[in-house]
Amino acid sequence: MSITTLPSPRPGISPDGVEAPADQDAPRRSLDSRPSGSDTVFRSVAFGSGAITVAIMLAVGVFLSIRASDALGVAGLSFLTEQEWSPESKTFGIASVLFGTITIALIAMCVAVPLALGTALLISEVAVGRMRATLVTLVDLMAAVPSVVFGLWGVFFLQANVIPVATWISTYFGWIPFFRVTDATGNALTEASAFTSSAFIAGIVVGLMVVPTQTSVMREAFSQAPVGEREAAFALGSTRWGMIRAVVLPFGRGGIIGGTMLGLGRALGETIAVYMIISPIFTINWEVLKTGTNSVSALIALRYGESSAFGLSALMAAGLVLFLITLVINFSASSIVARSRSGAESS
Repeated sequence: MSITTLPSPRPGISPDGVEAPADQDAPRRSLDSRPSGSDTVFRSVAFGSGAITVAIMLAVGVFLSIRASDALGVAGLSFLTEQEWSPESKTFGIASVLFGTITIALIAMCVAVPLALGTALLISEVAVGRMRATLVTLVDLMAAVPSVVFGLWGVFFLQANVIPVATWISTYFGWIPFFRVTDATGNALTEASAFTSSAFIAGIVVGLMVVPTQTSVMREAFSQAPVGEREAAFALGSTRWGMIRAVVLPFGRGGIIGGTMLGLGRALGETIAVYMIISPIFTINWEVLKTGTNSVSALIALRYGESSAFGLSALMAAGLVLFLITLVINFSASSIVARSRSGAESS
């Protein structure tokens, strides 16, 4: 009887074809890697840019604090509650201008957020091909229009066309205190002159100014919604609006919040357009449709050239308050976006 000799297996392969375990004594390959020159340059530039940005922000805060110290030392806490602005007589505060700033910004958000949200959904979910590219270009070009152009447009075109709307709102919704337009005795006013240069008109102009910024942020967030979840919604029988409501809007929540807060920061600090439209007053005007309002940025632009050294310190104090409010809004927005699905920390 002959005996058949099996061929010897290859090194590292067992006779049954299964790979043999590697030699335990063989040196292991190191997973440590050295960053390339380009990675080192990129990291250095990124860290340097971030550090410079933070340093500039801190420098602005320190500068405003130092320059505002004289005025704040005289006014104290009454700086936030006093309505009159008369630094020469040591009676000054930003209660009225701060109220006007917030009022204009809130009206701007009421105008801008629905327009920006609808435009972003139109571009990302409805428009296709050249139409989408054209809309993106138009929105980006609108963001590049100078604020002085918006101000001129608001003064010479929008105001005349908004006064009838404001009159109608005051007539039929005057039972709401904010929409009431009355004289000193409480009688309703219907003259067109009573509705010019109001917070309502300034808010509309500022709202149209911040729409492109908000639209760009929201559109970018909506475009990142997962294709698989979109198709799954359609496969389950969802309509386009159902898919947008169930997939796109929840995923883009961070973009909606971030874009809204970014636009709010821009609206709070807008100067030229507001300065050209409003009729400055230094009393709190609860009637947003009525002539007369003010803002912190417009106050600084109005009084900077004619102020004394102490008056400039008071203006710096007003700027410091606006600076702190903007920082709080931006940090709050960052915290909210970080907790959203499309933010830095996805859920």
